[in-house]
Amino acid sequence: MNQKDNLGYYRSETIKLTIPVFLELLISSLFGMVDMMMVGNSGPSHITTPSIAAIGITNQMMFIGIAMAQAISAGGTAMISRYCGANKKEKVPNVVKHLVVLIIFLLIIPFVTVNQLIPERIMGFIGAKQDTIDVGLNYFRIVILGFIFQSFNLSIFASMRGTGDTKTPMIINVCINILNVIGNYILVFGKLGLPALGVTGAGLSTSLSHVIASIVLFIMLLNKSHTVRLDISKGFKFNKAILENLIKVGGPAALEQVGFRIGVILFIKIVSGLGTVVYATHQIASNIISLSFAPGQSFGIAASTLVGKSLGEERIDKADTFIKETNGLALIASIFFGLLFFFFGPKLTSLYTDDPLIIEQSVNVMKIIALIQPFQASAFAISGGLRGAGDTVSTLIVTMIGVVFIRLVTAYILINMVGMGLVGAWIAMLFDQITRWIGITLRYRTGKWKYIKLK
Repeated sequence: MNQKDNLGYYRSETIKLTIPVFLELLISSLFGMVDMMMVGNSGPSHITTPSIAAIGITNQMMFIGIAMAQAISAGGTAMISRYCGANKKEKVPNVVKHLVVLIIFLLIIPFVTVNQLIPERIMGFIGAKQDTIDVGLNYFRIVILGFIFQSFNLSIFASMRGTGDTKTPMIINVCINILNVIGNYILVFGKLGLPALGVTGAGLSTSLSHVIASIVLFIMLLNKSHTVRLDISKGFKFNKAILENLIKVGGPAALEQVGFRIGVILFIKIVSGLGTVVYATHQIASNIISLSFAPGQSFGIAASTLVGKSLGEERIDKADTFIKETNGLALIASIFFGLLFFFFGPKLTSLYTDDPLIIEQSVNVMKIIALIQPFQASAFAISGGLRGAGDTVSTLIVTMIGVVFIRLVTAYILINMVGMGLVGAWIAMLFDQITRWIGITLRYRTGKWKYIKLK
């Protein structure tokens, strides 16, 4: 096979895995935007503005839980992809079983318990004003309960992607998002004879969609012909090697996500001090930028699977080429989103609200978001490849430097000392993304990730 054929193979394999993940994430982001638009247009601004803020506050706590679930599951993806590359698929069901047990005991039980016991304090700590707590407390409680099912779903999706199956997670996620939007329309606005529940209705719809997805996945896991399955009849017995691998890869990844989300919460506390309207603007901008996560994250997820499988085949050269390929394609995709945000930012903001103050404040923020795109996409792709190799310690260190030090310190200076307001906050995010991109690129170039061993 000549060099041209080789490059064609790598691009084909990358795109084959990436497209379903990209569509899944993009559609999920779009539906998430629709959710917020529905709430933002469900009543007078004195209700909808704190409702949008409540969604943002809840999202920050949920992002911690989701990131933890994805981090723990990263160990499962790395192990499963290597087993598949080494033709040891019979070991996959035991990894899935250990992953689910870890998710339940290390994440679901403590996370849900704490958030249900002191929800007002947690919302207040993140930065919610009293009007936001009054409107959004029930939303917060309901969405947190839905996390029980959402985290289970995330662990199974990660396991499926480890085998190279990115289509099944896409199909299920698209279906539950459609159900969620339909449920939102009915419950937020009070259709089919039901009362209009506003933001509380959005929470009910979101949680019920995750329950339905869990039921579908559980039925699939009982199918003995699937590589990713739960052999319940065999019971459960801890396997030391599997646990060590999951903790070795998932532990630093989990710490990275905890540190990242704590940094984000502290960042939001700085921003929320600018007032509810400014925070609502920030939340809308954050919701819009989440749309651009899709290309970077999808290439990162593809890189994790492809790198893990290549290392399982003992083909370091393939692993290296897949990282280069996913990074290049991610950068190309980022250009489209950068141009979209730069030239049409205010029009995107106006889809969420007709509040002229929010739309006006978003103009410069959206231009900064456009500049963030290439650094964000490249960091996502390369980090995904490193995680697929089991190198999660380096991403932990780089994230801590970028978020905890660069973003927070810069935001504090630009907002509280220079007086740049929300624009200062987003400039701090730009500096953070550039720092993380530099750090993760330097780590990749050392080549040390190529020689990490899993048991």
